[in-house]
Amino acid sequence: MEKLIGVIHLDGEMDFLKELTYFRCGAAVPFGSRYRMIDFVLSNMVNSQIQDIAVFARQKYRSLMDHLGTGKPWDLDRKRGGLFILPPDWNDPTDFSRGDLQHFHNNRDFFTRGLGEYVLVTGSHHICNIDYRKVFQKHLDSGADVTAIYQSVSELEPEHCTEKKLELDEDGNVINITTDATNHHLFMDMYILKKSLLLELVDYCIARKKDNLLLDGIIANLDRLTVASYHYTGYLAVINSVESYYKHSMSLLNVDVYTQLFLNRKPIYTKSKDEPPTKYAKGATTKRSLLANGCVIEGTVENSILFRGVHVHKDAVVRNSIIMQRCEIQKGTLLENVILDKDIIISPDRTFIGAAENPYIIAKRKVL
Repeated sequence: MEKLIGVIHLDGEMDFLKELTYFRCGAAVPFGSRYRMIDFVLSNMVNSQIQDIAVFARQKYRSLMDHLGTGKPWDLDRKRGGLFILPPDWNDPTDFSRGDLQHFHNNRDFFTRGLGEYVLVTGSHHICNIDYRKVFQKHLDSGADVTAIYQSVSELEPEHCTEKKLELDEDGNVINITTDATNHHLFMDMYILKKSLLLELVDYCIARKKDNLLLDGIIANLDRLTVASYHYTGYLAVINSVESYYKHSMSLLNVDVYTQLFLNRKPIYTKSKDEPPTKYAKGATTKRSLLANGCVIEGTVENSILFRGVHVHKDAVVRNSIIMQRCEIQKGTLLENVILDKDIIISPDRTFIGAAENPYIIAKRKVL
């Protein structure tokens, strides 16, 4: 799909995961025992044959850059095109752009040098496995200026309340984008438009001292733009709070949910680690859990997600919890409804219990 350029735009994704985003942006938060949140949208683009992809990052992007590297796990380490990580290193004294328009304005070379005629703009906090080729084909067939991707959810969850919603006419065209808490047409922060139109809207907004492409460039001009919609019907997890992160992570322990996201569609790629398989000691117990490679289990793990290199010592119990990379749970410890970030050591005979609706979180590199 040479005609489509990908932009993963992280500017609007703030520190919504509390301790988990103290030291990283939301796109770099681990998810699903071995992935990062950005892996899903990035893999979707690669699986849809998009070869030029830019990541617009503004803050806390060190962890993100370390994870993405040259883009090799996604086959994006190319001599021409590939992956571009574009942090805000701008030194143009004549630049008057503001907000997310700064990324589009100051990285204009990415668009002008790219071979694609159209641009797919996305965020990273909508976890799904989508084929953008189908969306792009519908966009071309419709002749619309913009095509916005949405899902019509049957039941509105707490994480949907603050998300943008599409108001559609009888032909499926967008007539407004709001945060109406009663609207079930959930906008997935993904849309396609022509590159020339994108740059035109960026200039239009900057000239009027605006600061947001979607709000000031597209929504404010719905009277002169034709904005079509694409209804996505597959698995979707909206992660914009600790509660939604915990809920959707734990839902992966359901075989049907895991199958929808990982097994029925194209693969999700991530940075690989050369570690041995998980080791289960004599007397260890594991039930209904996801465990990545490199773990050592001597105690009990139930209904939990363990990332790479976690060590659960003898007589330790981990239940209904998410344990990230290289944590060590020492002898006699009980963890229940807990999220441990990376590189945490829990001393012997400690007890940490949270609630399912409000899990207890510990920021990374702590010794407790």
